Amino acid sequence: QVQLVESGGGLVQAGGSLRLSCAASGRILSIGPMGWFRQAPGKERELVAETNWSGGRTDYADSVKGRFTISRDNAKNTVYLQMNSLKPEDTAVYYCNADRVRPSIFRPDTYDVWGQGTQVTVSS
Repeated sequence: QVQLVESGGGLVQAGGSLRLSCAASGRILSIGPMGWFRQAPGKERELVAETNWSGGRTDYADSVKGRFTISRDNAKNTVYLQMNSLKPEDTAVYYCNADRVRPSIFRPDTYDVWGQGTQVTVSS
């Protein structure tokens, strides 16, 4: 069974930086597109950033463009989110998502895998 575990969240002052990591574990041959989502209290979960299987294509929410960078290391089955120039409105629980995980050529893919989330709090 595949699991995603996020880390790197915490409390930071406005203007500061954090780097989130999301490591996948279990039987993994390959992972398709991955993304970072966030959910603030009282709000719906929203897509923050996403990347294709190779990391060569990325896309960002308008609110984080120029400040956040998503990257991945397929050798480590890990995706990262570098967050710079943080604002209080970036405060949320951040979740990692894998669109598709292929365990092997003999087993069926697992779709839409989520991590447990990591809290990011930005103080003003």
